[in-house]
Amino acid sequence: MIMALSEQEISPAEQARREFRQQRRKRSIWISLASTLAFAALVWFGLLATPGWQRVEESFFNWEVAVASFPRVIDGLLLNLRVLLVAAVLVLIFGLMLAVFRTLKAPVFFPLRVLSKGYVDLFRGLPLIIVLYLVGFGIPGLRLEFLGRIPAEVLGIAALTITYSAYVSEVFRAGIESVHPSQRLAARSLGLSYSQSMRLVVLPQAVRKVVPPLMNDLVALQKDVGLISVLGAIDAVRGAQIEVAKFANFTPYVVAGLLFVLLAIPTIRLADRISAKFAAREQQGVAL
Repeated sequence: MIMALSEQEISPAEQARREFRQQRRKRSIWISLASTLAFAALVWFGLLATPGWQRVEESFFNWEVAVASFPRVIDGLLLNLRVLLVAAVLVLIFGLMLAVFRTLKAPVFFPLRVLSKGYVDLFRGLPLIIVLYLVGFGIPGLRLEFLGRIPAEVLGIAALTITYSAYVSEVFRAGIESVHPSQRLAARSLGLSYSQSMRLVVLPQAVRKVVPPLMNDLVALQKDVGLISVLGAIDAVRGAQIEVAKFANFTPYVVAGLLFVLLAIPTIRLADRISAKFAAREQQGVAL
């Protein structure tokens, strides 16, 4: 068993190298900090020197308006969170279904493959805001009495699910096709049916491989939930719009934007961490 070297067993040359790396790391930190502060000061004083800064500051960065508008905006953000959670689950389910349909090889499944491909091509090409208008105003326009009055957030969830399922299905399909055919053949040779080999062998490997891009799609979805405001849902964006009209000031938009950023940062950092972890494993040749 190889034991870690104690401090006494480290050679003078190795000790010198460690001290040099530590000093260089400290030097890099101080240089980064100094350059960041210098850049921030340059931007700050540059803004202060512009002729219209005082007017912009009053219109977009008014502290009193920010405090007064915060309760309504945060209430709307809670609606965005609910929409995000439901839409994310539905997108994963429908995206995986579409990906499986597109990978079916038997001739009898040709209609499913064609419909899935057409669906993906259509909704990857349509802008999300147009889908929101089509779903948000088209479905109520059908006047289906058994549906009753559909809340705006439900219509928003439907539109987000329809659009993002097309993107996520391509991510899942890439993961499924990246699994080597020998895996399927080995599963079939063990007596597993097609559905069993897909569920027990192919999909677990495919999902592990596509986790990083799925996290990126989640970040994009997290941002786009703010578009449900076009349907009249009182979310963070619509709440900010109401407060802007109330105070004749644009600060509530800045408040809503900052809340979305604060909501997205943990997810972005998690996505970066997962991507780096998977990349490191691939470089080391570790099975995912």
